[in-house]
Amino acid sequence: MDPIALLMATFFVLIFLRVEISFALAASSLLVIWVEDLPLISALNQMYTGIDSFPLLAVPFFMFLGRLLNDSGITDRLLRVADASVGHIRGGLGHVNVFVSMIFASLSGSAAADTASIGAILIPAMKKAGYDPGFSVALTAASSTLGVIIPPSIILVIYGAFGNVSIGALFWGGFVPGILIGLAMMAYTYVMALKYGYPANPRATFREWRHAVRRGLLPLAIPVLILGGVTGGVFTPTEAAIIAVGWAMLLAFAIYRTIAIASLPRMLGEAVVDFAIPLFTVAAASIFGWLISYLGAADLVVNAITSITDDPFGLMLLLVIFLLIIGTFLNPISAVLIFLPIIQQLGDEAGTDPVQLGVITIMTLAIGLVTPPYGVCLLIAAQIGQISVQRALVAVLPICALTVGIIVLSILVPDIILGLPKLMMPQIFAMPGGGG
Repeated sequence: MDPIALLMATFFVLIFLRVEISFALAASSLLVIWVEDLPLISALNQMYTGIDSFPLLAVPFFMFLGRLLNDSGITDRLLRVADASVGHIRGGLGHVNVFVSMIFASLSGSAAADTASIGAILIPAMKKAGYDPGFSVALTAASSTLGVIIPPSIILVIYGAFGNVSIGALFWGGFVPGILIGLAMMAYTYVMALKYGYPANPRATFREWRHAVRRGLLPLAIPVLILGGVTGGVFTPTEAAIIAVGWAMLLAFAIYRTIAIASLPRMLGEAVVDFAIPLFTVAAASIFGWLISYLGAADLVVNAITSITDDPFGLMLLLVIFLLIIGTFLNPISAVLIFLPIIQQLGDEAGTDPVQLGVITIMTLAIGLVTPPYGVCLLIAAQIGQISVQRALVAVLPICALTVGIIVLSILVPDIILGLPKLMMPQIFAMPGGGG
């Protein structure tokens, strides 16, 4: 049997049998290594190389940051800022849902954390206010995906680290499309509110708005610290994550005093466990990705796609379709690590800037967070809203269509993604290879 076919078939069979993805990656890779009589030491070397990355150290700190924000009550402060800012618009709670997700995305970089924390508060509130449960769940799940697009994004860190692309440029590149997707969701919410009579919240006075912003001002300094420091070359993304955690700990333990110091060992232990699973997935995916390159699978896929069209826009559209398909089965981290050689080779064929390619890839894979069978954000939100996943999926599809529309627009107008990076980090694009 062809080794590439054996590798992919074994992997997807194990996935359909509900084997944990990291074990499916490792098992299918080891089977092909054994069948092809490749040295086992190659697998061990690839696993070590995959996790031997300084930028990757930023991930556990961003994960711990999300836990700190939830446990310290900072999420409630952000909700008050959102409500005071946009709650008075027709469909107020829906707008608050999207707006607070956009803010939360700029702090934690985690979509699942956003769904769990914000969804637990807003989904019951929206249902109680008369919003359709399917719409409430779909909007919460879809807006949570902004956490992987708007910086700091854990997945953008991983893409930059393994794709040799400037993480700072990727951060800035995710800003505008992330905000556009958020605004599109708010526009959709407004249309639905007019159609079904969803209410608006009372308009906050200027004094109330100022009070809400003042209470949320210190947490909102986190993205400024991260982006300002990385862009200015003051510190690396990993160091930025550490500083952000330090600032959040100062807020939680000393200024707000909403968490007892005694709980810190427990929180650190939980963060370590949270990171252990994706870290093993990174290691296993490194073997799988190496085999894809070694066996020539990337060339086969790229040749198959380029045989259909050699038009740059057509190639990028086919890449988006490819990513939409694999995103339904794989979490974005695994998809990036496994298929990065194919993604970058297709990007080169289309002449796409590495930063634009990276952001488009992450935007597309983010849709997989709300589409089963993977769809972790949709699963969490549906559980909170106590509705079936099928009903939630029907409700989320129009929002997914809006996201796809903005992805296509970002392909047609590269400066939607590249405008801010070129402005803030022009030295990156002055080097050979552009954003890479």
